[in-house]
Amino acid sequence: MSIGQMLLPEFDQEMAGTRKVLERVPDDKLEWKAHPKSNTIGWVATHLANIPSWTGYTLTQDSLDINPGAKPFIAPPAKSVREILDRFDKNVATARQQIAAAEDAEFSRPWTLINNGTKVFTLPKGAVLRSFVLNHIIHHRAHLCVYLRLNDIPVPGLYGPSADEM
Repeated sequence: MSIGQMLLPEFDQEMAGTRKVLERVPDDKLEWKAHPKSNTIGWVATHLANIPSWTGYTLTQDSLDINPGAKPFIAPPAKSVREILDRFDKNVATARQQIAAAEDAEFSRPWTLINNGTKVFTLPKGAVLRSFVLNHIIHHRAHLCVYLRLNDIPVPGLYGPSADEM
């Protein structure tokens, strides 16, 4: 079994759980914030929709400067939950194909995250996929679940039933 084929069940499980959480976001709460220093629900949901696209940066490039020339990439904000879900579904489908197509050797090659020309870290691409993509999604999905809970929106079960599904 290839490394990509070994990763796909975990990828599929985490993407399905993430989609369940995104489906719960109401359009009328996209601008809601838990605190003035916090991001909005819409920002977190849009971020979750974009993270799967990082799979391509990881598997098809050897590095990524997230702030080239001190001009950070800022994803266009989504205007609706439908737009967020469409973006997520498109990015997940592309990422899944990229993982499935990657040769085993690609997962061992070094990949470097750069911020305005300064190296942040270098890890094997397989480790980047697990931390920079999958773990990052899990982190922000939990972040979004807290926002749902604070708005009395039922939180879906992810690794078993949630308190709302008991």
